[in-house]
Amino acid sequence: MNRIPDPQSFAVLKEHARIAEAKGFDHVDTWVFDLDNTLYPASSRLFDQIDDRITTYVAHRYGTDGLSARALQKYYYRRYGTTLKGLMAEDGLDPDEFLAFVHDIDHSVLAPAPDLVAAIARLPGRRFVLTNGSRRHAENVIARLGASALFEDIFDIAASKFVPKPEAAAYDAFLKLHDIEPGKAAMFEDLGKNLVVPHALGMRTVLIVPPEGSPDALDRLTALDDASPAPHVDHMTDDLTGFLTGIAIVSEE
Repeated sequence: MNRIPDPQSFAVLKEHARIAEAKGFDHVDTWVFDLDNTLYPASSRLFDQIDDRITTYVAHRYGTDGLSARALQKYYYRRYGTTLKGLMAEDGLDPDEFLAFVHDIDHSVLAPAPDLVAAIARLPGRRFVLTNGSRRHAENVIARLGASALFEDIFDIAASKFVPKPEAAAYDAFLKLHDIEPGKAAMFEDLGKNLVVPHALGMRTVLIVPPEGSPDALDRLTALDDASPAPHVDHMTDDLTGFLTGIAIVSEE
């Protein structure tokens, strides 16, 4: 059953709709979502579990302490885009083994998100998930949110032959596989650097940041720094559900 928003919530939704109309989504027929810290809030700390397990994996592989493993993990991330790609490039890592280990986490920390699901369901056209994670992890996340029926496909790191965002080849492979015209697509991401290529291709881009004043304030500042200067960021929001609802309001008028 659809819930009727209170007057204050309705005013917020109308403001989201005004922003969406001003920036323009009426041409969009394909909606592309990152997964981690985008479709679910960073406050769930779900990705923290993955991050910790990556450190553990690196520590076990090289027989190092956690601090040294963490430093190597972040070095690979900065140089190669993902720790996984760094391990594959420099140490011949089996990616399936790595992904199975780092995504063996407690997904139950995620709560169902009926309002988000309803907002995504109202978007006109096709919907996809584009993630540097594994398909199994994405399926677990989407199932916990209650969104399993919403997406046409999950394009994971294996589908891109382990080439991660923000590399152009990852987006090119995704767009080609699904015959998507980037000029009619929108991309939602929590990392500004992952919006550079989509914007250059003509996609409408939206950066998701943690709410101001939340426990993830440092993450919010990092996201803002990552996007500034930000000609590649068309929109910024800390409320994905409200923002998508605003788009739907405009599209249905």
